[in-house]
Amino acid sequence: MITSVSHIIEKINQQLAKHTFGKQPGELYEPIDYILSLGGKRLRPLLTILAYQLYRDEDKMSEILNPALAVEVFHNFTLMHDDIMDEAPLRRGKPTVHHKWNANIAILSGDVMLVRAYDLLLDVPPRQLPAIIRAFNKCAAEVCEGQQWDMNYESHEQVSEQEYLEMIRLKTAVLLGFSLELGGMLAGATEKDCQRLYEFGVNIGISFQLKDDLLDVYADQEKFGKQVGGDIIANKKTFLLIKALEKANSQQKTELEEWLTRVTFEKEEKVEAVKKIYDALDIPALTRQKMNDYFQTGMQYLQQINVDESRKEVLHDFAEWLMAREK
Repeated sequence: MITSVSHIIEKINQQLAKHTFGKQPGELYEPIDYILSLGGKRLRPLLTILAYQLYRDEDKMSEILNPALAVEVFHNFTLMHDDIMDEAPLRRGKPTVHHKWNANIAILSGDVMLVRAYDLLLDVPPRQLPAIIRAFNKCAAEVCEGQQWDMNYESHEQVSEQEYLEMIRLKTAVLLGFSLELGGMLAGATEKDCQRLYEFGVNIGISFQLKDDLLDVYADQEKFGKQVGGDIIANKKTFLLIKALEKANSQQKTELEEWLTRVTFEKEEKVEAVKKIYDALDIPALTRQKMNDYFQTGMQYLQQINVDESRKEVLHDFAEWLMAREK
């Protein structure tokens, strides 16, 4: 990873370690420390700081660490609640909060994380606070909308490509867009540049999620860190499955639908059978093309941002790294 990016992530983790969310009752606050200790890419606060540094020098970074942390705390709040809804036993290879404690504790701890995210946002200049809170609230509501659509689609027999792309835009991409927009707002960027940063983030975010869909099926198990083929096993209506059902001939469609309706099966057998259909239909190439379309659109927005090209290099290179990752 880019050296300066690693340095920023180190600063983010140091600031997070210093922050106290509360002490008593322990059952309320220990789960917050726990989920934040599980790690992750720290992608969202990193993007806030990288956007800020388009306009401000690195030595000013400490001034915006708390607002940048707000998006990370909010993101982990959504993960804590999503895990309850998905009945997920693991998060980053460790027991989820509702499994380690219980669902009621996970709900309350998540609620406190949302409150603390607002606390962290209060460290912005007073004149910028109303606009930043409005943008954050819009984003937060859209993330919830995306999660609801995702849950709705679990029971839908058919989900269109457009419906799926809109769902991942809301559930995943708008928070990346807001993270970048926040950095621009804190740096005093123009309204146009803040909008360009937002659109850059949203398009990169959709590409990022499509890459996750692809990795879930085709990643190297040793590098991936979780079970490859999990989406296939769970019948998740990802871009890959949607396109396969759309392009399949009658025999392939029958086979796919048989696997989707089977209650008992060998996991590895199902993954291999569905992958074979994906390969025959050239689904990986279609997914990469869609990823690239969104990625290039995002890069066009980055290009339009009104700062010296040399200042965009780290953000540009980091976006490239995100798309080339193998886990």
